[in-house]
Amino acid sequence: MTGPGDPPEGTPNGAPGGGEDEYRSVVFDESFVRAARLQEFSADERLGEHHSPAVRTRHAWRRLGGSRQAILLVLLIVLAFGTAVYMGVRHPYKTPETVRAQPLRSAVVPLAPTGKVPGATPEDLFAHSPAADYRIGAAGVNLPPVARTEHFSDGQIVSALTIAKDYIVRSSLDPDTLTGGSVRPVRLLLDTRQLDQFDRSLAHPGDSGHDAATGWLVRFDPRQTRLADRDVRVNGTLSASELSPDALDVTADYTFVYAVRPAPGAPSAVAGQGIGKPTPGAASLVTVRREVHFRLTRGNLSDHRLEVLQSSLQAGPLACSSKPADALRPLFAGQHAGNDRPMGTDPYARDRVNPSLCGELAPSAQPKPSHPMR
Repeated sequence: MTGPGDPPEGTPNGAPGGGEDEYRSVVFDESFVRAARLQEFSADERLGEHHSPAVRTRHAWRRLGGSRQAILLVLLIVLAFGTAVYMGVRHPYKTPETVRAQPLRSAVVPLAPTGKVPGATPEDLFAHSPAADYRIGAAGVNLPPVARTEHFSDGQIVSALTIAKDYIVRSSLDPDTLTGGSVRPVRLLLDTRQLDQFDRSLAHPGDSGHDAATGWLVRFDPRQTRLADRDVRVNGTLSASELSPDALDVTADYTFVYAVRPAPGAPSAVAGQGIGKPTPGAASLVTVRREVHFRLTRGNLSDHRLEVLQSSLQAGPLACSSKPADALRPLFAGQHAGNDRPMGTDPYARDRVNPSLCGELAPSAQPKPSHPMR
């Protein structure tokens, strides 16, 4: 029998009343006993606020389970979208503005001769004129050497110059264009935003500086003028420069020399609107100086189109009263301008952007044929 103070199965091995059992490996030394002091709360303390509840309350967020990940994903998407919108509104760089097409501004100036217009065969006239060494037709419109700019490659510049050359050829050398025929080849090269102005200028030409048909092309009145030679003499230059990161400026400065004679059946009193009758069978030369500024955007390069911004045309021999806004009506061999003067210019009329002007054709610009016709 064990005593009241002994373990249930007797004392440990080596102690009085000990034996081998399941407690023989457990040793309770003095430090273990001190560290294992138990503290029992009183009834009041067990009811106090500091006592943790036996059952832990689960937070509502944890009860959501898998839905919590979906909500987080939605919040992240909303945050990313809001950030993108904010950065778009507050972006420090401005979006490049779309370049708008500008209306053409043109000036057409007739050049009146001081004496009679020389007359001869076309070959004789060309050979004894300042145009003797000019090239014929499109061969006189050559592309210059090119170099890339900051925002345009040399290939893009060549494309711009080629489009400008096409426009010069179609608007200044095409026989149909020159004689009042179809202008469709010229129209196809224009920026579509300028087509309304072009159509209006051809249908209702005027000298306001915006509506001259001869601001867009070279055209003779077919009722009065015929080409005596289809081989037009040409000389001039093309040049290109960067206008903006999205546009190129191309300048064409050319002189064209045409051999003309009166149209069959044209009344001699009206032909050329000059003084004197034209010399029968004789041709005469008409010299036209055109300086045209074009703008070509990247879109124009892709579409093979251009904008005509400014056009300055001087042509002679013409009478000052010839009204060249719609067509050129040159003086023919044997005619002269007389005392013809341009219309009065009113400096107070601010609504007239381009008042009527007239210049004098220098005698050195006229041919000196070896066999003149009189």
